[in-house]
Amino acid sequence: MTTKSIRREKLSFDNPEALQALCGSNNARLKLIERTAGAQVHLRGNEVTIEGEDAAALTAKQAVEQLYDLALAGKALSSDDVVRAVKLLQGDGNGAPGATIQGVFGETILTPRAGRPIAPKGAAQKHYVDLVRGNDIVFAVGPAGTGKTYLAMAFAVRSLLDKQVRRIILTRPAVEAGERLGFLPGTLEEKVDPYLRPLYDALHDMIDADKLERFMADGTVEVAPLAFMRGRTLNDSFIVLDEAQNTTPEQMKMFLTRMGFGSKAVVTGDITQTDLPRGQKSGLRDALELVEGIRGIATVQFTDQDVVRHPLVAALIRAYDRRDRARFEAREGVSPNGPNGPNGPNGPNDNNGGAGGAGGEHVTAGEPGRAGGPPGDQDKE
Repeated sequence: MTTKSIRREKLSFDNPEALQALCGSNNARLKLIERTAGAQVHLRGNEVTIEGEDAAALTAKQAVEQLYDLALAGKALSSDDVVRAVKLLQGDGNGAPGATIQGVFGETILTPRAGRPIAPKGAAQKHYVDLVRGNDIVFAVGPAGTGKTYLAMAFAVRSLLDKQVRRIILTRPAVEAGERLGFLPGTLEEKVDPYLRPLYDALHDMIDADKLERFMADGTVEVAPLAFMRGRTLNDSFIVLDEAQNTTPEQMKMFLTRMGFGSKAVVTGDITQTDLPRGQKSGLRDALELVEGIRGIATVQFTDQDVVRHPLVAALIRAYDRRDRARFEAREGVSPNGPNGPNGPNGPNDNNGGAGGAGGEHVTAGEPGRAGGPPGDQDKE
């Protein structure tokens, strides 16, 4: 019988304010570190004592030290971020080897006048931001709640404020999800407004109301249905296509060929949530097959592990995924992981489609494949 080694560490901290930010109210964040790492963590005065099995105690020690350093820099993390930070250090298959909390959580993309700074809050989101910075076109694919659209929009606003681009173009296809556009009252603009409302909401989070109104009035920021993109050439622009799973291959080709010089484009979507008619191939799925290996185009795939909304959202995504796999296997008599299964390369694309795309992050443009990282902090798709 193997006896497990027990490690005991004692850490002292000089800055009481940073220590308080680390510990949280009633030491709630220390308790989160304790519970997530699996080691006992106690505070007495300005000293933190850690005791547990070697691996657990080492993880807790690294978490306490690195979170304290972040607090010293004025970047104390929220309670849910603390859990993600500890999981990052545990190396649970989602983070890059040797990843640090500062390296992943320390970069701020945008600081709105009101509200929390917008920053990547996990290895997958950090890698996503790095890909956007280093490539002209990035496809971000995965379930809702993983930060795909919100981070892209924050990066777009940052690029505009830094004068790296002259315009922001935000677009999404106006595809009905159970309700016909023709049944909605009003003009064409009023009919499509509900489909664009999530993009407006995110903009209001990031830009002061007066400044946003000026930007919208002079065309610096444009929010429009995808159909309005036809025939245009978009130079010096940051373009975000949201809900791209609802494009047809023809629409996706039209969108991608709108790019002009000095522009970046981010395409986001979830290929398991298409609202296209049954049998109609998604333009997102089609594009992912076509662009692989093209230099300057990168693809990042998020998984349910990266969902940053209520924990039940991730559980629900997994439950739907299991149900859809079982239904597909029963209906088609094939394995869900086979060539024609929902997870296979030729998987279906219908309203009950399987979990095609589940799995780790896939990167083209010379980037190595890597499993998706811990959850990020924001997504308001």
